[in-house]
Amino acid sequence: MTDEIRLRGLRAYGHHGVFEHERQKGQEFVVDVDVRVPLGNLADDIDGTIHYGMLAQAIVDAVERDPVDLIETVAERIAALVLVAGADSVRVEVHKPSAPITVPFDDVSVVIERFRS
Repeated sequence: MTDEIRLRGLRAYGHHGVFEHERQKGQEFVVDVDVRVPLGNLADDIDGTIHYGMLAQAIVDAVERDPVDLIETVAERIAALVLVAGADSVRVEVHKPSAPITVPFDDVSVVIERFRS
């Protein structure tokens, strides 16, 4: 299937990380999502697709709640909610632009892909 809804650069503030200062201070996370859903028979009706505005808010809410150690866990959380929303599959990339790395870097991210069973 090649039909996709793409959300790029969703920004949320979370308190994820293995270090105490990450949990206390928090930081921005950026999320990119590719939602695979059949779009061929929509009949111009929102009920035949996934409402990307509501999905974007749900993703931001998922990042901003319940701190976890790993951005891998955040990505899994996002993938699960997208699949529940009706996607056939999803690719999630979670960026951590302020990761605690001691060398210069442009980006750190985790990418996962999940399929509805």
